[in-house]
Amino acid sequence: MVWNKIKIYGELVMFRHTIFALPFALMGAFLAAGGWPPFSNLFWILVAMVGARNAANALNRLIDWKIDLKNPRTASRPLPQGKVKPLEVLLLSLVGLGLLTLSAFQLNELCVKMLPLVVVILVGYSYTKRFTWACHLVLGLAIGLAPLGAWIAVTGELALAPFLLFLVVALWIAGFDIIYATQDVDFDRREKIHAIPARFGIDKALSIAKIFHLITLILLALLPMLLPLGYIYYLGLLVVAGLFLYEHRIVSPDNLTRVKVASYHINELVGIIVLTFTLLDLFWIKIW
Repeated sequence: MVWNKIKIYGELVMFRHTIFALPFALMGAFLAAGGWPPFSNLFWILVAMVGARNAANALNRLIDWKIDLKNPRTASRPLPQGKVKPLEVLLLSLVGLGLLTLSAFQLNELCVKMLPLVVVILVGYSYTKRFTWACHLVLGLAIGLAPLGAWIAVTGELALAPFLLFLVVALWIAGFDIIYATQDVDFDRREKIHAIPARFGIDKALSIAKIFHLITLILLALLPMLLPLGYIYYLGLLVVAGLFLYEHRIVSPDNLTRVKVASYHINELVGIIVLTFTLLDLFWIKIW
């Protein structure tokens, strides 16, 4: 019974999607350290990631509970189905925010100072779809805090390189979130939910997603100008470019049957590939 409850909580917060933010958080930490970051820093970064992500997702499910119940695509989620109670979801989010707060105080002063802003963005995202089609970008900004926060956790200061990573993640996430939102155009328009596909139409929305992912690649290509990364890193970018190309080829205004593959399944690989080739580049240089 306990295991079943854990599985329901995992489904509630879509724990599998931690794969979007975590690789870039680790990338930020390793690049900040120029190699292996101190174990204590790495530990508290992971605790902060688990806390922040699960708190944000649980709050999103709670805030959007009534909307999810109306939408046929989301009506089967745990909260609309009554598999979990609203109080449980609230407690889960509070535990997550507690872990994030604890981690900030275990890291450094700048992490503590940034904590209120981070919480505002994590909580505020869920309300943005009620008044702005830029909600996809706000989601991207929230997840983009992962590499920026990890860099600050290791160095205790801001720099241009992690800000570039912040923008990379923000645009990458916003791009595939736009693709995902094409599934709900009719529902969003009917319920006055704000999103780029509902506002501009599917054709323009997919074009905007392409532009966001092109800029993502450009920014990633600029990163070695600020950090000691070389040809191995660029090989990883070629793989990512291929994934982006495939992602945008399998969806069109006339064929949205593979939206979930394009928006989620393919992008689950992007962060892993960028992190893997970044680490190979960093440690290859150190070995030789």
